[in-house]
Amino acid sequence: MGVMAPIAIHKGSCTVKPVWSALGLISLFVMPLHAAENGVGTHATDNAQILQLVERFKGAIRAKDGETMHSLFLPGGSWLQGLDKTSLATVRTREPNARQFIPGNYEQFAKFVGSSPKPIEETFDNVRIQTDGVVGTVYFDYRFLADGKVTNHGVETWQLVNTDDGWKISAMLFSVVLDDKH
Repeated sequence: MGVMAPIAIHKGSCTVKPVWSALGLISLFVMPLHAAENGVGTHATDNAQILQLVERFKGAIRAKDGETMHSLFLPGGSWLQGLDKTSLATVRTREPNARQFIPGNYEQFAKFVGSSPKPIEETFDNVRIQTDGVVGTVYFDYRFLADGKVTNHGVETWQLVNTDDGWKISAMLFSVVLDDKH
């Protein structure tokens, strides 16, 4: 939809100042909001690069490539996982002092990925990306599989920074709902 041209109002032989049509005025305000909301414009390249980061993350897990996984993170970032109440109760039957929110780090995860004896995979659904080209977020529903079986699922969010070496994960927060209760 384009912006409507001004409409000149004529009275006899004299022309009154142009006025914007109502549709034209609405278009001036709605179009920029719509473009920003859909990632149209200047950040389309950033969105594509962030999506590539997501695919490299998933690929590193499938390939059990701890080195690549490690390279996707900004050193010193944060990592926090939270168990839902039912999963926490299950864990507490084995570990009475288990906490609901557990800090971790990407180094531990990269080591796990690189040394897993079983095939592992993480699937993502409903991936949402927002960025201004400097920082960004990714938010999605995930399922983690070990040996082809879903072990847990939840939602996950990443905070991202656009470094000289490309997009890096600076913080990760995710919920954990246990599917494999053993």
